[in-house]
Amino acid sequence: MDFSGISRRGLVMLGCGKMGSAMLQGWLNGGLAASAVHVIDPQPSGWLQAQGVWINAALPDAPAVLVIAVKPQMMQAALPHVARFGGGRTLILSVAAGTPISAYEAAFGPGSRVIRSMPNTPAAIGKGITAIIGNAIATPADLDMAEGLLSAIGQVVRLTDEDQIDAVTGLSGSGPAYVFHMIDALAAAGQAEGLPPEMAMQLAKATVAGAGALAEQALETPEQLRINVTSPNGTTQAGLGVLMDATAGLMPLMRATVGAATARSRALKG
Repeated sequence: MDFSGISRRGLVMLGCGKMGSAMLQGWLNGGLAASAVHVIDPQPSGWLQAQGVWINAALPDAPAVLVIAVKPQMMQAALPHVARFGGGRTLILSVAAGTPISAYEAAFGPGSRVIRSMPNTPAAIGKGITAIIGNAIATPADLDMAEGLLSAIGQVVRLTDEDQIDAVTGLSGSGPAYVFHMIDALAAAGQAEGLPPEMAMQLAKATVAGAGALAEQALETPEQLRINVTSPNGTTQAGLGVLMDATAGLMPLMRATVGAATARSRALKG
């Protein structure tokens, strides 16, 4: 990404926890000057203080981008500190969960260019996936800039409607927790079949990580990859006979899981 425009005008981060730190690390590695970054954080980490960025110092008048990375429960108290960046000169990019575009438009006023995003926790190691959606006056160039910035923490997809955020939350936002539980379940099953606990966990972690990496890199679909490793009347087919049961298998269970999380995301909007 070309950081020249941001380096000239500056980038302000409201909050810099795990997600913000992951993004900042990616930007600095990609060539963004530390002197162009201004962070507002009441409890800056030791790592942040060692990066050479401005912390809780005077802010530029009209930075190129304001990145909002505070926890949802802190939003109401935090936004007044940066409300002056509304009006359109600064792109407002939120990576905070749960706060709709309309809330930012109300806080920053008419003419504000707002992009809302929904990242997930693997972003902390640069392996996340983030969905973005802009408000009515966010331009294609704004979306390009947001995608460029968020690419520092993984892949980016663009939504066509803000309501899709709820399904994204149910799938990729909450999804890592489902996978972590699956790892626990695989390890417990291996242990039940006689494997030592540490070995069972190592096998489960590596199996999920390896299969995920293969699914991303292979030209075949996940369905075809499954077929490729399933010999007729073999061990994999025996296991899949349970997992692919039409009523009690993984497909209906996962549909119910994502559906419940999506419904909760919609309910939390009030």
